[in-house]
Amino acid sequence: MKRKWYLLVLIANVLVCSLAVAAEKNIVLYITDDQSLDAGCYGNPVIKTPNMDALAKDGTLFTHAFCTTASCSASRSVILTGLHNHANGHYGHQHDFHKFSSYTNIVSLPVLLSEAGYRTARCGKYHLAPESVYQFENVIPGSSRSPVVMANNSRELIEDPSDQPFFLYLCTSDPHRSNRLAKELPNQPNRFGNPQPGDKGYPGIEEVVYDPDKVLVPGFLPDTPTCRAELAQYYQAVSRIDQGLGRLFEILKQAGHWDDTLIVFISDHGIAMPGAKTTVYDGGLRSPCIVRNPLNARRGISNDAMISWTDITPTILDFAGALVPGQNKVRPAILEKVATPQAGTQQTKYTHPGEFHGRSFLPLLAAEHAQGWDEVYASHTFHEIQMYYPMRAVRTRRYKLIWNIAFPLPFPFASDLWVSPTWQKQYKLGLDAPFGAWTVGSYIQRPEFELYDLENDPYEGNNLADSPSSSKLLAEMKEKLRAFQRRTNDPWITKWQYE
Repeated sequence: MKRKWYLLVLIANVLVCSLAVAAEKNIVLYITDDQSLDAGCYGNPVIKTPNMDALAKDGTLFTHAFCTTASCSASRSVILTGLHNHANGHYGHQHDFHKFSSYTNIVSLPVLLSEAGYRTARCGKYHLAPESVYQFENVIPGSSRSPVVMANNSRELIEDPSDQPFFLYLCTSDPHRSNRLAKELPNQPNRFGNPQPGDKGYPGIEEVVYDPDKVLVPGFLPDTPTCRAELAQYYQAVSRIDQGLGRLFEILKQAGHWDDTLIVFISDHGIAMPGAKTTVYDGGLRSPCIVRNPLNARRGISNDAMISWTDITPTILDFAGALVPGQNKVRPAILEKVATPQAGTQQTKYTHPGEFHGRSFLPLLAAEHAQGWDEVYASHTFHEIQMYYPMRAVRTRRYKLIWNIAFPLPFPFASDLWVSPTWQKQYKLGLDAPFGAWTVGSYIQRPEFELYDLENDPYEGNNLADSPSSSKLLAEMKEKLRAFQRRTNDPWITKWQYE
């Protein structure tokens, strides 16, 4: 009996000690808005991103990181829950008449970290609901278009001598297109929030202006003067992000927290251009991910593991010591503290608090390769409320299958993408006009299934789904997709049965 009591005490002490260790680990999750792999560290020699590049040299750069849905609110719900949006309920945009929100019994990253002893704070773009699910203890003011100000306003949280660690969720609105500019400058390519003539500009920012002739045009966009002008404006917004990131680094170092803070830098999804945002093509899904773990001895690593945004929450919780060792579940002692959702609110019975669709990639940060990280999945249903176009996708290292569930419908456009000068220029040329790997017509009207060999067709223009030689591969990829839907309780799985 005494022996059993001794073992219980020993186990309790281990748990307490592990949580105490976690209390010394701070966390910054820095999320940009609509940024593709445009940074020097990702091989772009034109764009100036010295701070992103420095983070990559002192951390781990993931070459194959993917969001699960290229839509702002839905993607952020995945980032902060570790669950695909068809399971957490955040099918599309939260704001205005779009009205989407998560189920009230979903337990998010900031809530779990708060119960694990962290001080939690957010600054910048939020775009989630309900607040009871995505609850942060503090809201730091600052325009999400002014990243240096956001960093400066976070100084108080970082410098606080509290014995509790901090979790800072800092989200810019750059380089998202500016709705204000879309209304005020309807015929101009500048839609990315950059200062206009006569504007004072953003405090602490030295604007970097790019020559449209020198930008790199990705293969999913048309190489036209109009597109180049838009990309030059987009580059300028990305450089503004980078300066805000650099200012945050300075504050962490001055506060003595550079060597005890995990930094995760990602974008919610790819660039705000047709062919990327709101699609499940690689232009929309493939996103930057740079992670600096201060506890790692090896730095400056490029890792080719295929990770997705469902992995962000379990990775951060793993760093914080909030997961059951060896399992992809939150410690019961933390879950016991989580408040019960209000009766009468919309809840899900298919998702259990503290369990995730993703898994921690923390052990991968010191390696270039990893076994068992060779496929990712995408689940998109809405962007804005009027944009119903559910798509599911599975991507391996070489192949991708897209299921356009509402394929008889023309592909709907996000309001900011429809007015893009790049799109309008090609659209006015007619349905046969080229647009990246597609034509305007084939981009709008899509088949039920799209199957691509990404090794030979990286911009997804040659659909193999109807090729007899691909029938076996198509069947295998369809089964992968169905298994994913069963595993994650996707309600759209019923479409296989009656349509």
